[in-house]
Amino acid sequence: MSDLLTVVDHPLVQHKLTLMRRVETSTGQFRTLLREISHLLAYEVTRDLPVVEVPTETPMGPMQAPQLDGKKLALVSILRAGNGLLDGVLDLIPSARVGFVGLYRDEETLQPVQYYCKLPDALEERLVIAVDPMLATGNSSAAAVDLLKEAGARNIRFLCLLAAPEGIARMQEAHPDVPIITASVDEKLNEQGYIVPGLGDAGDRMFGTK
Repeated sequence: MSDLLTVVDHPLVQHKLTLMRRVETSTGQFRTLLREISHLLAYEVTRDLPVVEVPTETPMGPMQAPQLDGKKLALVSILRAGNGLLDGVLDLIPSARVGFVGLYRDEETLQPVQYYCKLPDALEERLVIAVDPMLATGNSSAAAVDLLKEAGARNIRFLCLLAAPEGIARMQEAHPDVPIITASVDEKLNEQGYIVPGLGDAGDRMFGTK
């Protein structure tokens, strides 16, 4: 995956995203849709994982068959909304190591404030996929990637559901070596730092909070 920005335009991804955007979509429906769309996005972000041919015995005889190679990858959820994407990706890669970065956005400065960080070991040997549904200002995402790099991560990808142009620019300025995979690049941010047209606050819609 060489491009810095990948927009997954698969019809199923776009259909489910439209359902998630609708204001009348319930918390339960939103959560289910997010998990389903995470499965589809996971295929894209892991498209070029390394494989190795191994001897395999099928009911009809032996063969050389591909299986994943190298250290188990690491999934890092940027709390709290990242957990929605995390659950879906874990459905497909249940053996992945999991980490969490807790950041909240100061509503006045829009800058990230860290309150938690717990990461797997040997990040320098793993593909690390950071997940957060919204790439808005990009400040929290860039700060999370800072923490991953400080912990030794060298091969990092950022997976999100929606991105704003401002967030993409911020991430690419701070971390030009980190590819971004998203389902949509929306129009802009509003004065409160929310993506427009977006889908509202992903965490609130996922957990039924205000």
